[in-house]
Amino acid sequence: MTRVTALRLAFGWGTVALFLLAGPAIFAAAGPGLGSLAVFLWLLGAIMWSAFGVVHEADELAEMLGEPLGTLILTLSIVLIEVALISAVMLGAAEPTLGRDTMFAVLMIVLNGVVGLALLLGGWPYRVQSYNFQGATSFLAVILPLTVIALILPNFTRSTAGGTLSHGQEIAFSLFTLALYGTFLALQTGSHRDFFVLPDEGEVETAATPPATHARPTKASVLSHTALLLVSVLPVVLLAKQLAKVLDGGIKALHAPPALGGVLIAMIVFTPEAIAAMRAISLNKLQRTVNLCLGAAASTIGLTVPAIIAISLVTGQNIVLGLDPAEMVLLVLTLVLNLLTFTSKRTTALHGAMHLVVFCVYVTLIFNP
Repeated sequence: MTRVTALRLAFGWGTVALFLLAGPAIFAAAGPGLGSLAVFLWLLGAIMWSAFGVVHEADELAEMLGEPLGTLILTLSIVLIEVALISAVMLGAAEPTLGRDTMFAVLMIVLNGVVGLALLLGGWPYRVQSYNFQGATSFLAVILPLTVIALILPNFTRSTAGGTLSHGQEIAFSLFTLALYGTFLALQTGSHRDFFVLPDEGEVETAATPPATHARPTKASVLSHTALLLVSVLPVVLLAKQLAKVLDGGIKALHAPPALGGVLIAMIVFTPEAIAAMRAISLNKLQRTVNLCLGAAASTIGLTVPAIIAISLVTGQNIVLGLDPAEMVLLVLTLVLNLLTFTSKRTTALHGAMHLVVFCVYVTLIFNP
């Protein structure tokens, strides 16, 4: 364990211990205004530093295990943090649209913001970049039905009104979502693993052709980094509820749009993954960026929908999943744009510019709907 890792864990777990023991007293002493802002920045710093620790350990595992397992570990770790934050807010206050807003924000940030910036930055120095066409279309084949079922279909069902689902529909759709995402994961890590690497770069690993780029990792090293990954995730999960209290109070005090809560959670959670995607694109590794971004979108819907439905069933809270009309238009436009981008087999800076324009429209509509 490096000194930086030790400091990060000490800061994260120290903050956890302090808020568990004296959380109410800290919030009472902070009061409104600058005091609450200081607490927010403190919690945000602890969560972000721990989240970057998750990225670091996941990157280490990625180097040991190769693609797509390495990227998958990072993606699932980040989505676990997202689910923890959403759950904390839902359990703390009645926020029927938070899950929907966060999922929509993740899709807009990842599929438009991060993808757009990555393709733009990669397109200028490298002009044209390649990726595995089969892997990208496999991601999209999962993202499309999961997204439409979760965020559009609830507006058109007749059992309930207002973008909601009946309990029977919620349970059935959760099971269908888990089944489809589970099937995808089984294929991604099994028989279709070569879809998610670039064969011409020698990334495909089989039993007959072991990887030449890195030595076979020892069991002890894999277990060590896995343990560090878990102890880096836990502070984020445990501090999520404390941050949720500050976020909820701040949004109400500022009379900010309710959707801003979901956007902030998505930005907090996916900043480390966005940095990982930018780092990959700077090294001309578009395939890793595709795995990160499209994998994040698929896992967000595949895991968040069942999680928030389970919370609503246990707590009796009503949740709204259906998007507003303008948001549905943006979502459909985003899905079509990603189909055009990732069925062209090669990408350019123009693709990135198109995605960024849609992302800017999304940000505009948050504050001026």
